[in-house]
Amino acid sequence: MTVEVTVFSGNLFEIAARYLGDATQWVRIAQLNNLSDPEIQGMTRLILPPIDPKAGGGIAAR
Repeated sequence: MTVEVTVFSGNLFEIAARYLGDATQWVRIAQLNNLSDPEIQGMTRLILPPIDPKAGGGIAAR
């Protein structure tokens, strides 16, 4: 199940740590929201992927 959150500034590392329990899963959030930069500017609505303790790595595919 995916969840939507609205954030104001920050970065995807912090969001992944808070909501997914693992900062390295920022890439999953970035891919789901078509983002390439982990920095969030202004108010942004994000779709979060389901929690998956086996996912991670922190390296975005090009």
